[in-house]
Amino acid sequence: MRIAAKSKPGNFVLVVGHTPDLARDASAASLLRQLGARVSILDFWDDPADAFEKNSDDVCRAIVIEAGERPDFAVSSLRTLRKDERLRDLPALVVLAESQVALLEPSAGFDDFLVAPVKSVELYARIRKLEWQNSEFLTDERVKVGGMVIDRASREVSVDGRRVSLTAKEFNLLAFLAANRGRVFGRDVLLARVWGARYEGGARTVDIHVRRLRAKFGDALPLETLRGAGYKLRTPQAPGSDEEEEPENGAGDQPWLARGSR
Repeated sequence: MRIAAKSKPGNFVLVVGHTPDLARDASAASLLRQLGARVSILDFWDDPADAFEKNSDDVCRAIVIEAGERPDFAVSSLRTLRKDERLRDLPALVVLAESQVALLEPSAGFDDFLVAPVKSVELYARIRKLEWQNSEFLTDERVKVGGMVIDRASREVSVDGRRVSLTAKEFNLLAFLAANRGRVFGRDVLLARVWGARYEGGARTVDIHVRRLRAKFGDALPLETLRGAGYKLRTPQAPGSDEEEEPENGAGDQPWLARGSR
């Protein structure tokens, strides 16, 4: 049976596990509520759709699975949750007994883990870190695209904290596309905006620089090629698509915690 926090519809954290265990004061669900988060609870065998209130504004921000001595339950549950498109790409954290951590395969699909018993400070920090890794933002000086951060002030780019070396034009092209996410730019426009009106080279130099960026960033760079139109950087949370096919645009990201920890 599903247990849901009595609060207004909105953002929530989904906690999955054996229902009696989730009702304990030291459970992740209880700790998250103490931190001010809205929480929805599911048993391992519940339908993922039951996590959502009838209100269409409900948005799940993260998944926490309390598996204890059963990492196999955690893996099976996560696979089931991922079948719901609303939960498919969310950050997922698993809580395990210390004796079971080594049994969890890296390919299980979890972004991080915690050892039971859980401490509220660590739980908060781990989920916030996962939210940061999945967040997107744009300011005058910095742009974050998934795990990639573009610092326009220092002209540096990093992916998951690892610095990536770029030439001046590679950086300019990436920064321009990132600042105009969701917009399509043809080669001629990119030449004029990135290389300048006085550039006398051919338009194919754009393709060369795009290939170099893709080689350096791989899947961290959501750069799309639209046949006959040009290039665009996919907007936050847009579904992935093959090159030369235009993806649908997604909505922006919002914080998972209703208010700060107290």
